Amino acid sequence: MAIPGDNLPKRSRPAHGVQPRAGQPTIIYLTVCTKRRTPWLATPEIHDLLVRTWQGATAWLVGRYVVMPDHLHLFAAPGTPELPFDNWVKFWKSCVTKTHQNPAHEWQVDHWDRRLRNDDSYEEKWNYVRNNPVRHGLVSRAEDWPFQGELNSLSW
Repeated sequence: MAIPGDNLPKRSRPAHGVQPRAGQPTIIYLTVCTKRRTPWLATPEIHDLLVRTWQGATAWLVGRYVVMPDHLHLFAAPGTPELPFDNWVKFWKSCVTKTHQNPAHEWQVDHWDRRLRNDDSYEEKWNYVRNNPVRHGLVSRAEDWPFQGELNSLSW
C-alpha cells in the first residue's frame, strides 16, 4: 500500500515564507549553520556580536538562543518594522559578516525555520536546544554553556 506523500520529491532546501497570522501568536524556531560547518561561532567575541546585532535588528525579536561552534538555534517573534522572516535572517547574517570581517568565517547560504504551534512546543523545543552542548560533549550541564541566553520573553 502506498503511503501518501511517498511520491513527492525530497527537498534539498528548506521551505521558507514564514508570515505572522493576524490574531495568533507567532514564534519561529530557527537553525543557522556556518559554511561547511566550520566551528567559529562559539567565542565570546562572536556571541557578543550576535547579541548586539539581534538587539538592533528589531523586525523580529530574539527570545531564547544557543550558539554552538558551527550552528545556532534561536526562537523569534515579529517585532517592528514588519519584515519577512527570511529577509531578517539575511540581514543580521550580513551585519555580522560585515562587522566581524573574517573572510574564513562564512555562513551557510540557507537556514531552517519552523513555526511553533503552541507554548508546549516552545518549551519542548527549548529543552531540546538548551541541551545541545551537553549532547555534543561540550559541557556536562546545559546551564554551564556560556553561549546562550534570552533577549526577549516570547509568550504564547
